[in-house]
Amino acid sequence: MSTQETSRVPLFATMQRIPGGLMLIPLILGALIGTFAPGALEIGSFTTALFSDSALPLIALLIFATGTQVSARTGGPILATAGTLLLTKSLIPAGLAVLLGLFVGIDGIFGISLLALLAAVDNSNGGLWLAFTGQYGDERDRGAYLASAVNDGPFLTLLFLGASGLGDIPLLALVGAIVPFLLGVLVGNIDAQWRRIVAPVPNIVIPFFAFALGTDIDLGDIVTGGVSGLVLGVIVAPLTGFFVYLGYRFLLRRGAMSGIGFAAGTTAGNAIATPAVVAAADPTFQQYVGTATAQIAASALVTAILAPIIAAFMLKRSGALTTQNPTEPETPAEAT
Repeated sequence: MSTQETSRVPLFATMQRIPGGLMLIPLILGALIGTFAPGALEIGSFTTALFSDSALPLIALLIFATGTQVSARTGGPILATAGTLLLTKSLIPAGLAVLLGLFVGIDGIFGISLLALLAAVDNSNGGLWLAFTGQYGDERDRGAYLASAVNDGPFLTLLFLGASGLGDIPLLALVGAIVPFLLGVLVGNIDAQWRRIVAPVPNIVIPFFAFALGTDIDLGDIVTGGVSGLVLGVIVAPLTGFFVYLGYRFLLRRGAMSGIGFAAGTTAGNAIATPAVVAAADPTFQQYVGTATAQIAASALVTAILAPIIAAFMLKRSGALTTQNPTEPETPAEAT
């Protein structure tokens, strides 16, 4: 007779129940250490390597693992839905953010830097999208998770900053940002076993690189950026969700189901890592990293709560909502 092992203290389960908790909680813990005991993790060897210097290598591993989940065998309707999602959730909002940056500069507006704004709008929480569409959508909607795989990570932010001239992003930095993803796509499509092996990678690496990122954040920036980050999230959820709604309604012609597009109005947990990656490519943005990271973290939390609420309301209003229990905002795949 087998018995299932239980956790004396359900740390992981508790983190999962909090929207973005898998990343937000280690990030805050890292910030506490970085603010009040900055030398504690500089003792060298494996301690420093894992808890202080691990962010970029672990993010690269996550990007590779994400690429392996992109299958070449997707149908036309799925690709059409994914393309619409990528256009309306990532490319259009990012284009508008860059246009604003051309007028106000990289300092941004109302205390929100261009780096924070761009990183908050050009991606989406794929885990939340899967959870919501799993309850209310169909295979076309669930397959559109492919868009989250494409907009996942810092590549689009680097691309838009470089192409607009607002950032001095070397071409090799752009290439370097996408090579792990492309290698992941290649490996995942020629060997399905690799796709299965690296599927748990997000849950493994996110807490560690989030903690490492947190050690570089001053809590003063958290307080300052947190307030403006809440405002950022309140803007991102309905605005970018509305663009996806328009795509569903007029490009895909989904009628009453168009409200499901609002579920894409999120900032992915992975976006918290984007400022550090951008600053590594262009040191001009280094001064914005602390506040931008805090603002994006707040936006990830706020949008994870607001987006499914707005989407459920719109579906109910159109008569398409047939399930009585609204979707939970928290998901186990917060990484995407």
